Amino acid sequence: MTDEQKAAYVNAQTACALAEIEGMKAENWMRERRGQTIAYGEEEFLAVPIKYGLHHNDTIGLFHNY
Repeated sequence: MTDEQKAAYVNAQTACALAEIEGMKAENWMRERRGQTIAYGEEEFLAVPIKYGLHHNDTIGLFHNY
């Protein structure tokens, strides 16, 4: 992959992660409105960037040529 393709990949993964986080936030909001406990806590939110390969080392490693 070229550097431009790598950057596009990171941007696409970021968009997917943000969409998932927004869905999680919406679900938590809906549950709170119904008087239920939230579905997602800090641990689940922190896991999203890792799921999409957006952890610092994953992202930096993508741009290093080994």
